[in-house]
Amino acid sequence: MRPQCQSSELGMSDNLVAQISTALVDETSFEGLVRQLLTLLELATEFESTYLTTIDLDASSQSILFARNSKSMTIPEGLTVPWGDTLCKRALDEERVFTDDVPGVWGDSDAAKALGIVTYVSTPIRLDDGSLYGTLCAASSDMKPLDERGEQVLRLFGKLISQHVEKDKLVQELQVANNALRTQSYVDSLTSLPNRRAVTENLPRQFALARRNGQHVLIAFVDLDGFKQINDRCGHSTGDAFLVEVGRRLQNGIRAGDLLGRLGGDEFVISGLCIAPGAEMGNPADAMRQRLQNAVQGHYKLPKTEFDYPGASLGIVVVDPETATPEQALADADSAMYADKKKRREAKAEAAATR
Repeated sequence: MRPQCQSSELGMSDNLVAQISTALVDETSFEGLVRQLLTLLELATEFESTYLTTIDLDASSQSILFARNSKSMTIPEGLTVPWGDTLCKRALDEERVFTDDVPGVWGDSDAAKALGIVTYVSTPIRLDDGSLYGTLCAASSDMKPLDERGEQVLRLFGKLISQHVEKDKLVQELQVANNALRTQSYVDSLTSLPNRRAVTENLPRQFALARRNGQHVLIAFVDLDGFKQINDRCGHSTGDAFLVEVGRRLQNGIRAGDLLGRLGGDEFVISGLCIAPGAEMGNPADAMRQRLQNAVQGHYKLPKTEFDYPGASLGIVVVDPETATPEQALADADSAMYADKKKRREAKAEAAATR
């Protein structure tokens, strides 16, 4: 009879190992893995309830994250109890893994009385930094033995859960880092405005929205005349401060819904939706030109100097999204800006010649 018993035990062990292997391979979610381990823990210990808790030491509380209840005892998921009254804390403090006499050992525990726990076993779930994540537990309402194999399974499952928590933690940290890098790749580091990449990727979406709404797209190029002289005369730190202030003023001068970005150097671009130019409604490009010049020109008081700035060269176009592409519209606005720059230079030279 003894060999048959050993054979039975070996068969159960082999089956358990196979199920653990399947759980580790097939389950991708943390909850799915834990629920399978709770089922396997019940198989290994023959306890009524198996459950995973989380511990919040700052709030001094413990919560049941996932639980499996196969008989009359019910460990409710979501239950939160004061940490100081839990069997888990007492077991940790006393380094007691198992007892089949909870009323005799911890008879003053209200939580144990309420749940009807007589037999209890637990192992702490600790992370790589030594912090306490929670506990993996099994309990019954009657006296149950715990053999060496059951205790080994409990500790093994605790380590598996800890490793999965660490993996999820790492994945979350990588996602946060990736989101930060992605955000950074779309933001101009000096002005905190959208950069060239953000502008060029957003324009097709604006064109698509304009087509759906039967609107046109307005694009404005802003090139800061005399910026090189500001840099040469006052230094690059002053030039940077000037660019930041121009970005702030432009942001305050555009319409709600318009996108403002810095293409690089002293070039900015604004894009937005508008109605088609018409005699009754006027030309939206003219209105945009006036807003932008009012925003940019004027007195600038910077950390190391102050001066009056006469304004910028502007290239503004209004295009039909049905017939123009974002790339073509940007090129047209760029060409219009250079035409405006030439016109401003000629007017400045003419004014100087007449003085």
